[in-house]
Amino acid sequence: MAPPSDTDDLAAALADAQSDAPAPKAGGDADADADAMAAEWEAMLGGADEGGDDMLGGGGGRESTRVLNQDEIDSLLGFDEASDEGSDRAGIQAILNSALVSYERLPMLEVVFDRLVRMMTTSLRNFTSDNVEVSLDDILSQRFGDYLNSIPLPAMLTVFKAEEWDNFGLMTVDSSMIYSIVDVLLGGRRGTATMRVEGRPYTTIERTLVERMIHVVLADLSAAFDPLSPVTFRFDRLETNPRFATISQPSNAAIVARLRIDMEDRGGRLEILIPFATLEPVRELLLQMFMGEKFGRDSIWETHLAEEMWFTEVPLEAVLDTQILPLSRVLDMKVGSKFLLNAGPDSPVILRCGDQPMFVGKMGRRGNNIAIRVDQRRRADPK
Repeated sequence: MAPPSDTDDLAAALADAQSDAPAPKAGGDADADADAMAAEWEAMLGGADEGGDDMLGGGGGRESTRVLNQDEIDSLLGFDEASDEGSDRAGIQAILNSALVSYERLPMLEVVFDRLVRMMTTSLRNFTSDNVEVSLDDILSQRFGDYLNSIPLPAMLTVFKAEEWDNFGLMTVDSSMIYSIVDVLLGGRRGTATMRVEGRPYTTIERTLVERMIHVVLADLSAAFDPLSPVTFRFDRLETNPRFATISQPSNAAIVARLRIDMEDRGGRLEILIPFATLEPVRELLLQMFMGEKFGRDSIWETHLAEEMWFTEVPLEAVLDTQILPLSRVLDMKVGSKFLLNAGPDSPVILRCGDQPMFVGKMGRRGNNIAIRVDQRRRADPK
């Protein structure tokens, strides 16, 4: 049974009021009073109907719940195309992506990939004997599962291992780049479009040629990280099915660097994915704002410090003898107490700076002062 509405409550109250009201008086006054009371209750019922349109259930004292319309629901879920076309930062998508770590928090990654682009340009020119231009299109953070689903097939996926970091990364070579590198290495003429035969698996020759290029890129990637942290990226396996190239949990975040390789009228794309878990051992180094935080050396300051150290005053102690006494004897010493040293006029005297023995000499006299003549250097306490 549906709960009573405000209209039902007011109607019941009106019936009770009419039943409890005194008997009408005779004449026109009674009719006028009845008409005024009916008009008043009718106005109250009309106001309740207008205010009840924005409520769900309950009366005036109950807590009301507002119902969202379809436009508001679409805006909340990020499906409002009119206000946010092509954006993935609205509604639920913004909540899901809020846990991703932006690559901008690791500034040194841009330096590493910039070095990689310069090195790949030279190494691929030597590898293909052709004019090669490498450019960095984008660096972004993405969930690993979303990246695998976005790979355009057919493609070759290379799994490589970072030996020192004990984790894996992924490199994707698209179909255009595969056919272009095969065409270049096998002597294809320039100016002719590469022939793509879709719907068949890659041959052994194509896999071998692409694998040779991948070894060149991995060597350059290792060299790009060397100024930051020495690491060796080792080729692990080559896959054509993204399901077999899973190196991380689908929800884990990763860094994706998209490279464009142009060889005159040929070329393609190459993407390098490194999970954040792989970069964790060098995370502190990647947080540096510039390379000088690790390798910067101020030669002027070093020279000044070395020159000023020569003028530093250090205390020297001349030790005639060292004895070990029981604590009871030391506590019984008074003013005037004497104890013998195991040293004579010709006994060697050790000059120490703190706890470090420096020199050994003989004790003598010069004027009214006792002097030590240095005979040799000493690096350890005598036994």
